[in-house]
Amino acid sequence: MALMTGPLPTTPAATPLAPSQQLWRNPWFTNLFVAELWERVGFYGIQAILVLYAVAPTDNGGMGLSSGSAAALFGAYLGVTFMLALPGGWIADRVLGQQRALVVGLAFIAAGCLSLAVSGPVFAIIGLLCIACGFGLFKPNHQALINMLAGPAGRREATIAAFFVGIQGTALVAPLVIGFLGERVSWRVGFATLGIVVGIGVVTTARGLRSYGRAGAGPARPLAPSQGRRVARRVGLLVAAVVVLVVVGLIGGFLNPQIALMVVGLTLISAPWGAYVKLRRDPGLTADDRWRLSIMLRLVLAATIFWLLAGQDGSVLTLFAKDSTDRTVLGFTFPASWLQAATPLFMLVLAPLFAWQLPRLGARYSVPMKFAFALVVVAVSFLVMAVAAGAAADGTKVSPLWLLAVYLMHACAEIVIAAVSISSMADLVPSAYLGQGLGLYWLFAALGGGLASQVSALVDVLPGPVYFVSLAVVALAVAAAFVAGRRGLAAPFATARGAGEPADGTPY
Repeated sequence: MALMTGPLPTTPAATPLAPSQQLWRNPWFTNLFVAELWERVGFYGIQAILVLYAVAPTDNGGMGLSSGSAAALFGAYLGVTFMLALPGGWIADRVLGQQRALVVGLAFIAAGCLSLAVSGPVFAIIGLLCIACGFGLFKPNHQALINMLAGPAGRREATIAAFFVGIQGTALVAPLVIGFLGERVSWRVGFATLGIVVGIGVVTTARGLRSYGRAGAGPARPLAPSQGRRVARRVGLLVAAVVVLVVVGLIGGFLNPQIALMVVGLTLISAPWGAYVKLRRDPGLTADDRWRLSIMLRLVLAATIFWLLAGQDGSVLTLFAKDSTDRTVLGFTFPASWLQAATPLFMLVLAPLFAWQLPRLGARYSVPMKFAFALVVVAVSFLVMAVAAGAAADGTKVSPLWLLAVYLMHACAEIVIAAVSISSMADLVPSAYLGQGLGLYWLFAALGGGLASQVSALVDVLPGPVYFVSLAVVALAVAAAFVAGRRGLAAPFATARGAGEPADGTPY
């Protein structure tokens, strides 16, 4: 328990990157990079097999859900994962510090994977909740450390994009290995393997904490003892209330997957707005801080739409791969989960290009224009998917190249959205609130996941082409709104540069 209490040993501050310095030569970058490798193993491993595990018959060790319910479950899990990033950021800002949060987060992910390896719905629920808590602790605080150490905005975007280069190698391997073990050996073996691998990451991440120096070594605004006791009481009451409701629901027989998904959906819709209002009303903020937060709200709403669309990858598109794709090559039918390796493979190839170009594009194109570009790419991908769904409507198995084209476009969009939106938080959120700001970003991403869980259920009632065209229209509408309002949305970033126009004078 020493990990949870007391200050870290005093170490020199980690040195931010000079513009010409190679990332790999800096210890803090290397250790952050390796830490995210382990986290991505867990994320992509779970994404590869969760929905397939959910639709598998119970006599084969699965959950026996319908396609729509399984897709909704995945969306709800993704939404809760993102939602917990806000308390994860708050815990780092007020209790643990970002460094410890990385280690504790990975420990929760490992424990959750091992719980899923135990048969039974209770262990499955416990496992998914532990994994969601772990990602909620890890993700915002890993990104906060990058923002603390990487330097100016253009350099931050390039550094974040560079992370995609190596982590996608692990993300590529995870669906191949875990997918094969889960589909061809047993789901329990797949989940247990994930738990063991991420457990190794807990040890290596803890050993690398000293390289970050004082950045994130402790809470930026530590709780006073009286505040800590009050928070502990409130959390205890909340946990007790949830346990009582679950027990009563199970005994009374009215707790079922549909009710649970509805409750999760309502929570995911309401929580982001309450958290944003609370942060904006914080008495420690200035008028300029609140103006920047209003711009941040518009950006995170666009990110919400993106994560709603990206949430289709592990649910609806995985089911399409399973049921409507010809996966036989040279007499071997490969597991449907293997197609989940396409996105990290494309990121592995494309991330160096984006890392090289983002600082250059930053001088010419504003943040809202980069958001619009990513949303247009996603819209085109779903128009392609609508054609594929139409071709498969009569039961014909279509080529996996359709899905590969869609995953390629999603990879391009995700690199841009992740690098630009995460980097922009450093310009829009005061440094003392950065963990909370990034947590709020992922809380709105949770809203996207929650909406995805509701939208995905429509796959049982809407024709495939109609479903995918509808998603494309939503993405195009948001992209058009960003293009129309680009000057107002770009203003905080121009102020951060100390100029009212982009560096080369070109229009926004």
